[in-house]
Amino acid sequence: MCFETSRSVTEQPLPFAGGVAVFCFEGFAMTLALEGSMRERQAFPKLLAKVLVGITFVYVLFGFCGYMAYGDETKDIITLNLPKNWSAIAIGLCVGLKFTFPIMVHPLNEIIEQKLKRNEWLQKHQYSNETGSVSKYVIFTTRTLLVVGLAAIASLVQGFGTFASLVGSTLCALISFVLPASYHLTLLGPSLNLWSKSVDVFIVTCGLLFAVYGTYNTICRSVKCKVILSKNEHSGNRKLLRRKRECTAVFT
Repeated sequence: MCFETSRSVTEQPLPFAGGVAVFCFEGFAMTLALEGSMRERQAFPKLLAKVLVGITFVYVLFGFCGYMAYGDETKDIITLNLPKNWSAIAIGLCVGLKFTFPIMVHPLNEIIEQKLKRNEWLQKHQYSNETGSVSKYVIFTTRTLLVVGLAAIASLVQGFGTFASLVGSTLCALISFVLPASYHLTLLGPSLNLWSKSVDVFIVTCGLLFAVYGTYNTICRSVKCKVILSKNEHSGNRKLLRRKRECTAVFT
């Protein structure tokens, strides 16, 4: 690959890349559950810092190697650039999803099941001698529906990069920045000093600004790509053809 023909980094794609970067750390919401399950909770902050540094290094190195190898032809999912006959890659991804998916869905399952357990009808039929434990079958059904629903959403996503940036700019930004600082400020506000309150307000403000601008940038990028793809594909404009190829990669 020749980097002389590659485009330089500009400020326009940075919000899009920022949304994808936040999406990569969506598992940060698991920190409270992990801390609660640790035997020595006082060691959790150091462990968390080491893990974040290690994961960030792997992400940056992996992305750098991908662009070094494929340049502007790099797909949203780097495995799409690999030869199609590499079945080991597909098997490795399936194994990875098998072990990581239950961990990521566990907090959502806990919330749903806690609400179901407080349901009066389920409490009434939980230990029925005639029907057995109804609540157990209801919980299994909700878990199945959740997995099927998430699989359906994943299969309908056309452009993973655009979807990742949109989710990172909205849900992940709120979960990672806005909500934790808001809870900390609300619950411990009277006992916090001015500096701590200022930090919380700063994080909430930056998180909201990032969410709004990142979402706007991602939506505008998607709309612009659809407009470009709708134009005449036989145009002789080389710049337009190049942008069509880029937009095709966004929605594939």
